[in-house]
Amino acid sequence: MTTPAHADRPKSSWAPPSAKPPLSARLMRATWKGLPAARHKVARESGLTVPAADGSALVTDHYFPREEGDFPTLLVRSPYGRGVPWSPQYGILFAEQGFHVVLQSCRGTGGSGGTFDLWRNEAADGLATVAWLREQPWFTGALGTVGPSYLGYVQWALALDPPPELKAMAVQVGLHDPYALFHTNGVLHLETALAVGAGMTYQQRGMLPLIRATLRLQRGMRAITAARPLRGSYTAALGTDVPWLDDVVTHPDADDPYWQGASTARAADTSGVPTALITGRYDVLAGQTFAQYERLRRAGTESTLLLGPWTHTSALQQGWPEVFADTLAWLRAHLCDDRSGLRPTPVRVHVGGSGSDTETGWRDLDAWPPAPAATTSLHPTPDGHLTPQPPTDDAPLATVRHDPADPAPTLGGPLLSRTAGPRDNAALEARDDVLTFTGPPLTEPLTVLGPVTARISASTDTGHGDVFTRLCDVDPQGRSTNLCDGIAQLRTTPGEPAHLTVAMGTTAHRFAPGHRIRWQLAPTAHPRYAQNPGTGRPRAEATEFVPIRLTVHAESELLLPGESEDAGA
Repeated sequence: MTTPAHADRPKSSWAPPSAKPPLSARLMRATWKGLPAARHKVARESGLTVPAADGSALVTDHYFPREEGDFPTLLVRSPYGRGVPWSPQYGILFAEQGFHVVLQSCRGTGGSGGTFDLWRNEAADGLATVAWLREQPWFTGALGTVGPSYLGYVQWALALDPPPELKAMAVQVGLHDPYALFHTNGVLHLETALAVGAGMTYQQRGMLPLIRATLRLQRGMRAITAARPLRGSYTAALGTDVPWLDDVVTHPDADDPYWQGASTARAADTSGVPTALITGRYDVLAGQTFAQYERLRRAGTESTLLLGPWTHTSALQQGWPEVFADTLAWLRAHLCDDRSGLRPTPVRVHVGGSGSDTETGWRDLDAWPPAPAATTSLHPTPDGHLTPQPPTDDAPLATVRHDPADPAPTLGGPLLSRTAGPRDNAALEARDDVLTFTGPPLTEPLTVLGPVTARISASTDTGHGDVFTRLCDVDPQGRSTNLCDGIAQLRTTPGEPAHLTVAMGTTAHRFAPGHRIRWQLAPTAHPRYAQNPGTGRPRAEATEFVPIRLTVHAESELLLPGESEDAGA
């Protein structure tokens, strides 16, 4: 390991400039409640240029306490611009707590030079930025990284070959595998891909252009999803060509050379950088966060996990007081040698559902998933019930018909839109193409903590199809609320059942006495997922879509992990 250039540098005589942060950032900062009091006034240097790995100019803003002293540095690299919300949420808030904050636009975005790519430049550009930091008179050699979503991806990219100065990371609702963001074993996450395309293209230009693009996309969604072929149908709604989006949509195979080098998962195995992870039960990237935590713990790296009652976006909105406090405590512990704010256990989880404050709400745990974990196994019956008794054969239970002209719609769940999260599923479950299997009212509570899994035996008349599976809580008034879900692609001989194991995501939820467990099955959830054409052709390229008859067979099973006194069935 090389010695950093700043290691023997004498104390700085750097005199901070006095420019204030932009008015828009200061106004937004004033709206936040429940945050710790500021320790310092904040100043800003804007429009600095940092040479990227290939010499391209990366436009960078520097926020810092407006007084003399040595402060650690936080690096925030973003493809979404450097204005609202990033300037107040990261630039101002962390600088006023005693950090230099370097907020930088990734190459090809926000005025930075070069061409943006989803992943191929972030590691090298991050290291180039650290090399620039070493030459700054205010840099002490104590470096942390922080940020959500793609701002988490650039952190993992830097951690692939971590510089010696990197002492801590705080990855909030963060990404490490672009393929898994856009596909599940060949099933395209269409709505997510379009939302990311709009965000990457317009948010760097400011909030108003992003809002306009989002509204235009919503208005054009029906035309996009009805187009044959799907590829390229979104250009008019997005208002421009997005070449990387075409690439993402047309490469559904994880083993395709296109995705080589995209995942930064191995960074959690080898970096050794203390890392705080934050996600929500309805976060579109929750699965990636849990994978990161498992790798970090297996590698013996100091790490924490915060799991809140949030979606991808609400974690940074309604959940921001908890997210900011957790992040700040972690960064102070590892950059300022102040561990007074750390919570007592590595895992903090918000348990949803009905019950007292001790039965639901926040829990501090030593591990995730907690161990030992009981598993409740439930099986569907021909009359639409759930029972703990396994079937005696694999007879067909029920058949639904998927009509490509009227697909079962998306309703809530882990999305990037304002419709994400828990929703009443009554209208969805009333459709003829949605199956439900429901247990009796519980006589004892059941708390589900951890990953939910379905083992599904299913067939189609074409040999192709999808199975969307969802866990719901039905209250005594009959309201059915979604908790977690997943999807699998089916390829088999027509009429012959395939046996699928489907990851349905992770939840932390208490089913109260009197509530019922519901298992929902459908041939799609559209436009969250691109439709299966039923012919074996790639979804983005297909021009012919045929109806599909999906049959669920008896050897299907719903597996619920966690605390269990009595499943009530």
